[in-house]
Amino acid sequence: MKTNHKIIRTGLGLFLLAALLLSACSSNEPSVFDTSVTTSEDTSVSRVPWDYRIVEGTVGDLIGSDMTVLPNNELMPNDGNYATGDKIWSLQYMDAEMTTDASQRTDVNLSAWETIKTFKSQEEAKKDMDNLKINVTTEVDLVGVYQTKYKDQTRDFAIVELPSGNRIKQPIDDARYKELEKKKKVSVKLEEVHDFADYDSAYAKFRGWAS
Repeated sequence: MKTNHKIIRTGLGLFLLAALLLSACSSNEPSVFDTSVTTSEDTSVSRVPWDYRIVEGTVGDLIGSDMTVLPNNELMPNDGNYATGDKIWSLQYMDAEMTTDASQRTDVNLSAWETIKTFKSQEEAKKDMDNLKINVTTEVDLVGVYQTKYKDQTRDFAIVELPSGNRIKQPIDDARYKELEKKKKVSVKLEEVHDFADYDSAYAKFRGWAS
């Protein structure tokens, strides 16, 4: 009889567990067995190339096929067969993580500078960088212009949409406000920053209004 009670209790326990699982599957509430991560459709995160710069340095210790670059003792491949004490120029790269919400407001988180290549002359480094940072003049969509007033002061702004899809706000004067008030397109100067590892990946920065 004790054995039969034990079997009944075990069977009842399995039945209750099955009922709980069925209830979790049919319920609109998330199940404790669901490990998926829910992300908001109103927020997007992307990583884009942000900037390049050239930094002068000096070769320090030689370590096998590598070298240290002073003053920060950064370890780099000695691809140029440099000697200790040689002056070199490093091309450094920075990218950005951009989080854009439903209202097109973007938060930018910049990475640290990363050295990607070294050169024997500043001219060589600049020539390489000029292929990665390109100034262009083009037309972009003008989202609109608006004014804000505080006491006796009025401020004017224009919002443009860059080729990357990001919208930026720029202060403008009264004359440009009247000029842009009824336009749908506007001519601007942009700086295109290309990814050194994937040239087709680029980010455009606003650099001024084109005349």
